[in-house]
Amino acid sequence: MTAADMFRIGIDLGGTKTEGVLLDPRDAVLVRERRFTPLAEGYQAILESVVRLVRDLAARLPEGANYRVGVGIPGSVDAVTGLVRNANSVCLIGRPFQADLERLLGRRVGVRNDADCFTLAECRMGAGVGHQVVFGVIMGTGCGGGICLDGVVREGPHRICGEWGHVSVDPAGAPCYCGNRGCIETKISGSGVEAAYLARNGVSLTMEEIVAGARRGDARALLAFDAFLDDFGRSLGGLISVLDPDAVVLGGGLSNIEELYHAGVERVRHYAFHDDLRTPILKHRLGDSAGVFGAAWIGI
Repeated sequence: MTAADMFRIGIDLGGTKTEGVLLDPRDAVLVRERRFTPLAEGYQAILESVVRLVRDLAARLPEGANYRVGVGIPGSVDAVTGLVRNANSVCLIGRPFQADLERLLGRRVGVRNDADCFTLAECRMGAGVGHQVVFGVIMGTGCGGGICLDGVVREGPHRICGEWGHVSVDPAGAPCYCGNRGCIETKISGSGVEAAYLARNGVSLTMEEIVAGARRGDARALLAFDAFLDDFGRSLGGLISVLDPDAVVLGGGLSNIEELYHAGVERVRHYAFHDDLRTPILKHRLGDSAGVFGAAWIGI
């Protein structure tokens, strides 16, 4: 049986939710399901939840059907050791996640960075279609990126290609789990903005509450939201100055904030190294969790 005859299961493992999809050989969606990620319960609970979701989706297959499995994670599998690195779900770091999945499922499993999966999906059938060089952004619990060149999402020898979330833009900024300070992830991820708001005001608000407060004109929320937009502009403007992509596609939960596509774009134009910036900054077309489709397509 060829790859074209295979069903595909994709899993997108996020810090808040885990999403699974079952695709038929023509890439039609048969089942799509979201579940809570048991992050607070640790590595074993996360591993078992992914295994259960794969098995539940496989149970929906026609009898005797062959299928492939791919999983997108908020990190990467080291090419030498096979251990997870650079994961903002820190309980995955140093763990043989891919090997453990394969052992429990009794089959091979493709594992790749979630931003790479998102970028692949949007370039294959979403907002990135028709563009030669695309930078895909995930802005959610964390912040990641992927680079697609002529339809191929590059990993790099260290499997960190596109990891703009851990470029330090503020040496005096908040500490990041990666060991640096002031990383982009601490500035424009949901968790980063929430932490900054708490540190400044002594009150805990969710990102949704901060955005809603800014829209109502609340002074403290406006200050936090303006800083978020400015950090977005500085971070993405710098990235565009280095890569000069044909398009940028935004994904993740924060990509649904409509102000990013007008006020945020203006900040990008301010910081990019060109006085007539024409790079389209596009909203995802496949949903804020498009990475689940990319995960299905990287399955083995």
